[in-house]
Amino acid sequence: MQTEMFQGILIPFLGTTLGSACVLFMKNRLNQMVQRALTGFAAGVMVAASVWSLLIPAMEQSEPMGKLSFLPAAAGFWLGILFLLLLDRAVPHLHMNSSKAEGPKSSLQKQVLLVLAVTLHNLPEGMAVGVVYAGWLSGDAGITVMGALALSLGIAIQNFPEGAIISIPLRAEGVSKGKAFLYGTLSGAVEPVGAALTILAAGFVVPLLPYLLSFAAGAMVYVVVEELIPEMSEGKHSNVGTVLFAAGFTVMMALDVALG
Repeated sequence: MQTEMFQGILIPFLGTTLGSACVLFMKNRLNQMVQRALTGFAAGVMVAASVWSLLIPAMEQSEPMGKLSFLPAAAGFWLGILFLLLLDRAVPHLHMNSSKAEGPKSSLQKQVLLVLAVTLHNLPEGMAVGVVYAGWLSGDAGITVMGALALSLGIAIQNFPEGAIISIPLRAEGVSKGKAFLYGTLSGAVEPVGAALTILAAGFVVPLLPYLLSFAAGAMVYVVVEELIPEMSEGKHSNVGTVLFAAGFTVMMALDVALG
């Protein structure tokens, strides 16, 4: 059980690491079309994971409330949205769509702020994995180990393009390949930390599981709408991002149903 849990919380971090490793083999700049496609795919995965792996289980665990079983999910979802909104306001950083940056900044400064943005937004993803595994450990939350694994795999899939989107532009700004890879990898290090801390607090987590699952869903949806969708829709041929969004959504939906 401990081995499965340990592997599960590390899988998303592995996705970020593999994506960051692209800088070791690719050109200095990531093709805009490729970046749009990767971002769209990641957004689709996150939305599907939010629905099938987080919101639906949250409502299933509130079934004793009858027709009001949606209330904990709705409350937690809005708490997640508001948490990320406040985080965006409180911590100065750059959105993934760099055109949102305010004031004069060098390209390298913008990339450093992008690393901070992705790092901050990786924290609720790690918490989401931790919440699901905490529910599985409790044994009475209706969550299977394969369902938890599906969420880990889904987040790892969407972390892959995030790692590449960080490391390759850093290399283009003159950062060495080794350092660009390291910075991309470190942006995902908060995920296993957040997951482990959430699991350690399982005694407090399990009674609040419907709220915490939906909180993670709200935080992830905020990232998609605020960061990923503008990035995938920018410029010409935005339909590429839309098509890959649908593909990512389908892959994660299939993973969750097949493994859950």
